[in-house]
Amino acid sequence: MAKKDKKDSKSSSVRTYKMIELVGTSKNSYEDAIKNAVADASQTLEGLDWFQVTEFRGAISDGKISEFQAIMKVGFRVLR
Repeated sequence: MAKKDKKDSKSSSVRTYKMIELVGTSKNSYEDAIKNAVADASQTLEGLDWFQVTEFRGAISDGKISEFQAIMKVGFRVLR
């Protein structure tokens, strides 16, 4: 049986991530705000793997909700 190179076996299971913060917005819902942020980020970032919503907030105009905002951390793989 051939010996596995430690570097080869490690590279398949070990990942390094870069984390950024995004604010997604929507006129309709927090869910849409999250989806919009992920969709926009995926157009310019490769290897998006996860997100974590850290805060919900919104804007009010004329006594009504005018915008939903979802603040989130997004992680993407650092390519080797």
